[in-house]
Amino acid sequence: MYAIRLELGRELEDVLFQRMQAKQDAEEREAAKYRAKRAWYIRKFGTLSLHIVLMIAILIFTVADISKYNELREKEEELARRPFVYAAHPMIDLTVVEEARKKAEEREKLQNTQYFAEADSATEGMGEDVISSYGIVVDINNNRILASREGKTMMYPASMTKIMTVLVAAENIAEDGMEDTFTITPEINYYAASHGASRVGFNDNETVKVKDLFYGTILPSGADAAVGLATYVAGSHEAFVELMNKKLETLGLADSAHFTNCVGLFDNDHYCTVYDMAMILRAAIANPLCREVLSTRIYTTTPTEQHPNGIEISNWFLRRAEDKPIGATITCAKTGYVKQSGNCAASYASDGNGNDLIVVTGNSAGSWRCIYDHINLYRKYMPGYDPSSADTAKEAAEADGAAGDN
Repeated sequence: MYAIRLELGRELEDVLFQRMQAKQDAEEREAAKYRAKRAWYIRKFGTLSLHIVLMIAILIFTVADISKYNELREKEEELARRPFVYAAHPMIDLTVVEEARKKAEEREKLQNTQYFAEADSATEGMGEDVISSYGIVVDINNNRILASREGKTMMYPASMTKIMTVLVAAENIAEDGMEDTFTITPEINYYAASHGASRVGFNDNETVKVKDLFYGTILPSGADAAVGLATYVAGSHEAFVELMNKKLETLGLADSAHFTNCVGLFDNDHYCTVYDMAMILRAAIANPLCREVLSTRIYTTTPTEQHPNGIEISNWFLRRAEDKPIGATITCAKTGYVKQSGNCAASYASDGNGNDLIVVTGNSAGSWRCIYDHINLYRKYMPGYDPSSADTAKEAAEADGAAGDN
């Protein structure tokens, strides 16, 4: 009996041992699985961390490159405005710096120069062959007033105002701004039409290039172009007029001149003298862009959807005067007309031999008479004029032509 119980106890002990061993084996397998799983996660986490670190590094280098590119672009743009600040910057080509420096110096000099001319004992009046109530002839190389009639008496400049419009615009526009575009709003066209002003003929909501606004302001004396140009440059017509009056201060003309609009519409507070306008034209011809625009006889605007062939415009003063011998060439000109000022004009002529004259007249009897006032004054004061070269019969008939160009 005792032997049986002992045998059963051993069998039970073996069973319990086997079960315990099986349990330990199971626990060991679970622990091994856990360790393997943990090692797998650690490897994955390590790999992921490495990828994240690499991505961050790539991102940092990419942002740094973009930042350097943007910095270079900003420096180049700033260079055009302030070349002296970045002259030593390692990312800027010194040749470009020097070119930009020279341009900036020339631009600053032009923008801050005060032009003047003085009368002396040799300054003459104007004869009966000059119809205009106001007139002045300026020798710009010697700063002399050669002839004057009410030269410093207040008058209304009409569309001669637009010389100041393009001058201020040219001084406040980037070099590549001529290729920018501007949309002519219905309000701009209404402004021109409601005042009976000349227009280029841009349609409502027509998008045109800024360079077309420059030429449109001068050649056909377009109010639509002038107000569009003013709005493009300053954000509004009113803000642009402030720039015009600041320019008068810079030129030293603010005591005798004041503008209320960029078109030349009549206003009691919109005035200057023919001397003032001569100095404004002198500043304008010193500006390469203004000189180019003021000297263009015929121009075709950039094609648009509304005008697929563009719009052909002309400077009628230059075209009418180009076959009139004066011993020189009239290079730049701008006419004007409102009832209160009569026909007026400002022009510049040079004979290429050191004789460079500006003539400004106001309140003539008609557009052709106004032009012939300039012709007669140039003929008197340009030493190379040959009286036998003029077709007097043709000119007499033309001088009685119709008025109305502005």
